[in-house]
Amino acid sequence: MDQTLLISNIILWLLVLGLSGVVLMLARQIGVLHERITPVGALMVAKGVKVGEASPRFELENLNGPRVVIGEPRSDGTSTLIFFVSPTCPVCSSILPVLRRTVEQTPDLTLVLASDGERAEHEKFVARKALNDLPYVLSGELGQVFGIGKLPYGVLIDANGILRAHGLVNSREHIESLIEAEREGVASIQDYMARGTK
Repeated sequence: MDQTLLISNIILWLLVLGLSGVVLMLARQIGVLHERITPVGALMVAKGVKVGEASPRFELENLNGPRVVIGEPRSDGTSTLIFFVSPTCPVCSSILPVLRRTVEQTPDLTLVLASDGERAEHEKFVARKALNDLPYVLSGELGQVFGIGKLPYGVLIDANGILRAHGLVNSREHIESLIEAEREGVASIQDYMARGTK
């Protein structure tokens, strides 16, 4: 009886050690697969102004200060990232701190928050999220011109008023992909990756 119990315990321990080894190998393989996956970047929606075209000019009232001009050459040489948000969009709220840090680390980039709707609702949103230091414009036409259908959405216009990149933005990687797309002279990171495979 004792010998049977001893043998069964040894077999069980060997099985446990074998399964532990298999789990470790699978975890390593998942890590290798994760490294091979390329970043997707911000997803472009093929509506509105196309990448490479001049942005229409807008002069819009700013909830937090002087009027904001979009779509004309900038004398300071900075690009403009228009970030479309909504007070009722939870992803917009969660990505604002990341967006703010990314823009602070990119000195040649100016951030403009944009939306549409009731002014009072947006003023509460600005106060709640401490956005008083950023330009914040309300314009339904601005969103229509750029074909904004889903939020949060980013539009990057260079210092010459040319649309350089745009897309859905719901992570730090998506924000950086817009900036990188402009630097590389491509419409999106997907276009850059396609160019590299040719």
